[in-house]
Amino acid sequence: MNRISRNISIVLRAERLIAQRHMTVIRNQTGLLAAAGLVAGIGLIMINVAAYFSLSASLSPQMAALIVAIANFGIAIVLAVAASRQSAEADVQGATEVRDMAIEDLEAEITLAVTEMKGVASDIQKMVKNPLGTVLPGLVVPLAETLLKSGKKK
Repeated sequence: MNRISRNISIVLRAERLIAQRHMTVIRNQTGLLAAAGLVAGIGLIMINVAAYFSLSASLSPQMAALIVAIANFGIAIVLAVAASRQSAEADVQGATEVRDMAIEDLEAEITLAVTEMKGVASDIQKMVKNPLGTVLPGLVVPLAETLLKSGKKK
């Protein structure tokens, strides 16, 4: 029973570590996506104006605006891709292995306990069906010893 409670505790701790790591990755991804949005917003305000004026001197105003917008969205896409490539799998691999070993041990302990319970249930069924047949073999030897001892004394 002690091993079962220990393994359940290990499984719960491993699951908590895995969930904490996943939450950290989600928090980091959210931060990077917010940064991508901020960069896109600042880029639309600051760099767009400067690039527009610079390009509009040599190109038409429409073409200058299009080039500036495409460059800003390219930067935002690069940041979004960097955020989506983060993964917690490498960080939680050890905790996952410990959890899986504890679950396997729990399964073995439960299987053993079920087997023992089936044996006890079978013994009880035998005793209920034939009470003398199950008790009598255990009593024959002590009863025979007692009779032999009492026969020798007479």
